[in-house]
Amino acid sequence: MRVLAPALQTALDSGASTLARCWRITRRDGVVLGFTDHDLALSFDGVSYEPGTGLTSSAVEAGTGLAADSHAVEGALSSDQITAEDIALGLFSGAEVALFTVDWTNVEARTLLSRGQIGEIRRGNIAFEAEIVGLSDRLNQPQGRAFIHTSTQAGPSGNCGVDLSDPAYRGTGTLTTGSEAVRLIAEGLSAYAEGWFTGGNLRWISGRNTGVQGPVKAHLVASDEAIIELWLTPPLPIGEGDQFEITVNCNVTAGVWKERFGSLEDFRGFPHIPGDDVAASYPQTGGAHDGGSLFRN
Repeated sequence: MRVLAPALQTALDSGASTLARCWRITRRDGVVLGFTDHDLALSFDGVSYEPGTGLTSSAVEAGTGLAADSHAVEGALSSDQITAEDIALGLFSGAEVALFTVDWTNVEARTLLSRGQIGEIRRGNIAFEAEIVGLSDRLNQPQGRAFIHTSTQAGPSGNCGVDLSDPAYRGTGTLTTGSEAVRLIAEGLSAYAEGWFTGGNLRWISGRNTGVQGPVKAHLVASDEAIIELWLTPPLPIGEGDQFEITVNCNVTAGVWKERFGSLEDFRGFPHIPGDDVAASYPQTGGAHDGGSLFRN
């Protein structure tokens, strides 16, 4: 059972409609924003809650046990603190959200209604809708190490055991004329053979998409220029002169790893683990049924 602050309980018992909702949003870059559905600004705990943002909330669904609480907020893109560009750049994705019920005549009379993080965001030209999921939703996320054939600790974070700052594995490209959203034509990568960055990661370091990163579909070479094809369209328009960093793919098989990095010392996959084909196999006439290794010369 939720225990309310005495002052808030008194306000509720009075029957007066002096309640408002306040949302405190802490973005991934550390910026803290406050919003309220009241018509005047409210302030507490060092945060000012901006009114008049057109922000409305659905009912909060709270479950028992480990079920994740959830609700959604809808709002117009009328606040200078919430822009379509920031949403497109993913600054609000995964942001922490605290929802308060507040007596606007006495902000000390308040209670924390729920806490969670922003999940899926859907937006249009003038409005957006954000799903708020409870903290227990993290229990639904895969944790720990995966037992797969390829390296298990690969990715753009560079935790694959390889120094991805080495120029042999990381390059810097600059867009030239003719670049498209998912087909980039760049200079500065002539030292790398075709296909070297296929499956790798690209991160923008200048232009409107600075900080955005995503997977590389293909790396081609034409004359002295590189053609980089992306799986995902950058959230904002690109322009000639925009720069990016591109790194090789660490999520590869043992054979490719040894060829690319020289040894298997840092390889963290399981190349000899039996696959689904072994689990679905059955004894056959003439086979060696001695319980020995499945990998014979």
